[in-house]
Amino acid sequence: MELLPDAATELHVREMWRRMAAAGLPSLAEHRHPTNRPHVTLATCEDLPPSARAGLVAVLGNGLPAPFRLDGLLHFAGRTRVLAWRVVADAELTELHRQVWDVLASTAGLLNPLHAPERWTPHLTLARSRHAPSRWPAHLLPAALRDPWEATFTGARSYDSTTRTVESLGGETRPPAD
Repeated sequence: MELLPDAATELHVREMWRRMAAAGLPSLAEHRHPTNRPHVTLATCEDLPPSARAGLVAVLGNGLPAPFRLDGLLHFAGRTRVLAWRVVADAELTELHRQVWDVLASTAGLLNPLHAPERWTPHLTLARSRHAPSRWPAHLLPAALRDPWEATFTGARSYDSTTRTVESLGGETRPPAD
């Protein structure tokens, strides 16, 4: 389950992707699949039955639009290194996440524990790489990544990683025109 930002924020994040790629850094600008969009993952699960979809549509319908702020960078290590823009989770966003988790925990298949309410780290991914250093060189990153960005989540979708398809779960889910 993914939250999608407003059109201005999506375009801004895509511009950061382009600037990083132009600087020779790994970036999601290189990921050309049509479903690739800036988003925040709320949860992932093994199966999404119709009862879960109905519950998610209800929860998300009450929770969107939801304001948020991008502020600071996060680095995730592991087999794949990730650079992400931190999403500041206020009480409203934290509660929306918990409600989505509760719907899925009671209706869907196995959930990824990294997205459990007590472990969830909301972020918008900027780059993923198996070959990147543990830290991206700060002097090559766009200066705009150092500035907070006020935004709104305006849509939600599910992404099926097997079929690589998306389904709207409410709000505005069409990508903005570049």
